[in-house]
Amino acid sequence: MNEYITVRALLETNKRRLKLKLLCSVNGLNKKIVNAELHRPGLALSGFTGTFTYERIQILGNTEISFLKEMPNDALRKSIDKLLDFAIPVIIITSGNKPPAYLVEVATRRYIPILTTSIHTTEFSHLLADYLQREFAPRESFHGSLVDVYGVGILFSGRSGIGKSEIAMDLVERGHRLVADDLVVITRKSQDVLIGSGTAHSEHMMEIRGIGLIDVKRMFGIRGVRMQKRVEVEVHLEDWDESKEYERIGLDDKNTTILGVSIPQVLLPINPGKNITVISETIAMNQLLKTYGYHPAKEFNSNLKKHMQEKNASPLARDLDQLEKDFE
Repeated sequence: MNEYITVRALLETNKRRLKLKLLCSVNGLNKKIVNAELHRPGLALSGFTGTFTYERIQILGNTEISFLKEMPNDALRKSIDKLLDFAIPVIIITSGNKPPAYLVEVATRRYIPILTTSIHTTEFSHLLADYLQREFAPRESFHGSLVDVYGVGILFSGRSGIGKSEIAMDLVERGHRLVADDLVVITRKSQDVLIGSGTAHSEHMMEIRGIGLIDVKRMFGIRGVRMQKRVEVEVHLEDWDESKEYERIGLDDKNTTILGVSIPQVLLPINPGKNITVISETIAMNQLLKTYGYHPAKEFNSNLKKHMQEKNASPLARDLDQLEKDFE
């Protein structure tokens, strides 16, 4: 997660997309934006600054500009002086509005950048908020491989050298899509959505011990890769331990937490002769079934209990068992 972005970065990144232009105060472009929220300072312009969130980007739309233009000159100067007395990072004027000359004058003097855009306020606010949410979203880097298997994002984790890259390579060869290998950057996009991607310098590159680096995109074509994918299941690979009991039925679902979001976790022991690739495909399809409301282990358990209850409830159960065992 970025702790801040500069006004310069905001302008340069979104100049074309948001049709941004710098109106004044080039000396203020290094000011830091530390909050992803936007603010429209209507109350502050009217004189009430008790709850003014000045550290946010300030948006002046049709309402605010019309309000300023209708104010008497003395009141206008007083309002602008009071507003710009705060350490505002940047002011953005939307809908192609032209600000009062005094606003530009004071902002220039106090090194507060003013940007303008021709986009209407509501649309602009949505577009800018989307950019800011991406920039300020919590993110972490994980050692593992992320593969899209039947539309399910599977994050393979485990000790170094256990075979994560080899499994990912085998899955790609079978028609699935690599998102990232070795280093997976996971970002929390909303309250419970995790998006994984690779790094810019090692995009879709993979290290196979004994071979070295390979370019999956060039080797398998565009069908074998994708830029990002939602992380939906973690498959943790570990060495087989005979003294450890592993899940055999699947009634007790395990979960892990990444960036505060809980996702299913499968502990998969590795031993000779085990086809981890096919098992990974099975994990993905099983997760799809659960997503659509069907839990195989719970369904089996429910049917078994129902069968036992029906059998015990029948007065002829013992006689029927005896007849089934009678081979004469």
